[in-house]
Amino acid sequence: MDDEKDDTRSQAIALFRYGLIADVVNWPPGQRGLYAKIREKTSHSVHIPYSRRTRVAEETMRGWLAAWRRGGFDALRPAPRSDLGRSRSIPPPVADLLCNIKDENHALSVALVIERAQSSGTVPTDLVLPNSTVHRLLSRAGLMEKRPDEPTGNDRRRFSFEKAGEMWMADVMHGPQVTVEDRRRQKSYLIAIIDDATRVVPFCAFALSENVAAFLPVFGQAVRRRGIPTRLYCDNGAAFRSHQLELACARLGIVLIHSRPYIPQGRGKIERWFRTVRLQFLPRLAPADTNNLEALNRALWGWVEGEYHQTPHHGLDGETPFDRWAMNTDALRLPAPDLDLDSIFLLEEKRKVARDRTVSLRGVIYEVDATLVGETVKLRFDPAKLGQPIEVWHKNRKLGTAKRVDLYANCFVKRHHSTKEMLPQGAPDAPPQGLKLRDLAKNNNPDEGDR
Repeated sequence: MDDEKDDTRSQAIALFRYGLIADVVNWPPGQRGLYAKIREKTSHSVHIPYSRRTRVAEETMRGWLAAWRRGGFDALRPAPRSDLGRSRSIPPPVADLLCNIKDENHALSVALVIERAQSSGTVPTDLVLPNSTVHRLLSRAGLMEKRPDEPTGNDRRRFSFEKAGEMWMADVMHGPQVTVEDRRRQKSYLIAIIDDATRVVPFCAFALSENVAAFLPVFGQAVRRRGIPTRLYCDNGAAFRSHQLELACARLGIVLIHSRPYIPQGRGKIERWFRTVRLQFLPRLAPADTNNLEALNRALWGWVEGEYHQTPHHGLDGETPFDRWAMNTDALRLPAPDLDLDSIFLLEEKRKVARDRTVSLRGVIYEVDATLVGETVKLRFDPAKLGQPIEVWHKNRKLGTAKRVDLYANCFVKRHHSTKEMLPQGAPDAPPQGLKLRDLAKNNNPDEGDR
């Protein structure tokens, strides 16, 4: 690639030079006016390729003309530097020392090579050795290339677990547009989980987002259907790096594994499954299947259970995913009967309780106990069921549930505080028990009678 760039640069410079002398290359020998013509050309500003200068000297043009007459167009190409491959800023003894240090210990970085050279006492104290200059010197000497006997970091080997549930892979694919409640079209995302050993899809679903709030319900359904996996392998997306997913995996005893950034090869099985979805499922969708998200998911799950799981798989030696799953469930962990899965896959968010003993959660106002006013509480909820009661936690203890505020019902609820404390300074005392507000108004204003 560098040779191609150098050739392009050399050719562009030669074309520029020929363009300036093109009018005089065929000038008859002995005819007067050649120098005047050259002087006229050099009096104008020109754009010189790969240079900031805008003028060409007469002597330079005469040299180009002489070169053309000797060797034609190729003679106009710039000649390579005589010191090409040698550093002009590093003295030869120092350059030899740097190369010897790198050659003796190939694992040293450029910075360590410079450090060892300076500590040897042979490098002048006033000589600056920039990393980029030394790296260029070592590269030209062929000392920066990886040797055949050195291990490589690109050792990618095919793998497959033996038992079902030993590892699940999770990922997200961009899906088709669907109609949402306000009749507009919105993009969907396919959230899927696949078992590594059997290629069974524990659960998958289209959602309107790819965040953790959309992933946790899919993960929860997969655990309810196919048990608890030993490992969950996913990429580095925000949903898979979230605190909520880490908590859910820790509570279930699942090892959460993330692939290395920009190296998706380890998740090849689910990537190939997504390709199958794009080639075999999406082209079959009818317009009615994208009228809403529920219809799209019904069509998806019908295809997964009816065709995908029942079709022989090349990677399973011709067995179907269902057949391989039935024979390899020894390592599968089923949820304990007393395990509250619904609570494990709830989202958590912190809120500070307002003076009116309410908290706001995604546009919904909930009412908590009055003793929590001013405290920061943790709310655990299902994002698909906003408006229903949610769990309230404080100092790692569950204090009960919070219900949505009923403003009308609160008009008739007796407050748990003294009325005197709520009256402004200088106001009359609280009315006696049983005295109506209407009677209080009459007492404060004797002239006002019943209306």
